[in-house]
Amino acid sequence: MSASTTAYSTSQEATGTNYTAKGGTLTKVEPTTSGTTGFTDFADLTFGTCTITARGCMIFNDTATGDPAVAVFDFGGDKTSTAGSFTISFPTADASNAVIRIA
Repeated sequence: MSASTTAYSTSQEATGTNYTAKGGTLTKVEPTTSGTTGFTDFADLTFGTCTITARGCMIFNDTATGDPAVAVFDFGGDKTSTAGSFTISFPTADASNAVIRIA
């Protein structure tokens, strides 16, 4: 992902069958704490019957002016689905693995 990662942009956004620009809406796991670590996570996000190739994803705040980035993830290589489900799997929501942790 060589484009700016400070906010959502259509530059270098994946395109494909049954994929909509800006992706999908995440369903959050309620923020909680464990010891001195606060964390939150999201339910896995699936695009059904999708033909797409993506190298990564961005979580951004669609309700804030400018759609600022919250986090950017590199999948470590291109991931492809062909007329199948494309799923972004989030880690376990705990103090050691949750996608967003503050200690």
